[in-house]
Amino acid sequence: MKKIVVFTGSGISAESGLATFRGDRGTWAEHKIEDVCTPEALIHNRNGVIDFYNGRRREVCAASPNAAHMSVAELERHFDVTVITQNIDDLHERAGSSNVIHLHGEIGKLCSSLDKSLTVEIGYRMQGYDERHPVDGSPLRPFIVFFGEAVPLMERAAEETSSADIFIVIGTSLQVYPAASLVHYVKRGAPVYLVDPVKPAVGNVRYIEATAAKGVPALVAELIAGAR
Repeated sequence: MKKIVVFTGSGISAESGLATFRGDRGTWAEHKIEDVCTPEALIHNRNGVIDFYNGRRREVCAASPNAAHMSVAELERHFDVTVITQNIDDLHERAGSSNVIHLHGEIGKLCSSLDKSLTVEIGYRMQGYDERHPVDGSPLRPFIVFFGEAVPLMERAAEETSSADIFIVIGTSLQVYPAASLVHYVKRGAPVYLVDPVKPAVGNVRYIEATAAKGVPALVAELIAGAR
């Protein structure tokens, strides 16, 4: 069975109603990164950080997987599939994908301020300002990789990518590093497909100019047909 690695960004969830982070209408057009998404912000603006991610949690709760998420999940019936996502939402899981690597964290979890490996499931509940971890007693924080923090699952993602027979990029500008560097780990000869309305400045890809919900189902149908 061939292995497919699917690498997704905020563009795949945009058609589910979740704002992308960049662009004129992106999240960072309305919020300053340094106010809500840095370790320093957690110290000096803790309540503001919690409010920000509570807002993201409400948005994810109200959203549903779209045709792109469903099509990615459908690939598992025909291929060995790993999804690597920059997204903190759970739409891939809700669509049925069973092997998802969240590079930048998960909105449905909190973690210890002292040890980020100590996580607590929160689901869609709103985090309170004074909640503490039941094991070490430290203030709970969103289980998010803030700007300036290391991406702990990057090595695993690179290993998965290097073993892919097919690599698919969906809905990402390929501007956020280190995640964007994953395309450089694809083994020689493995086809790389890129689905996005705007063509990123990378070469040697089979570019599909379309939104995720339109382009991904067509690509998935093509790949499944070729596997029969």
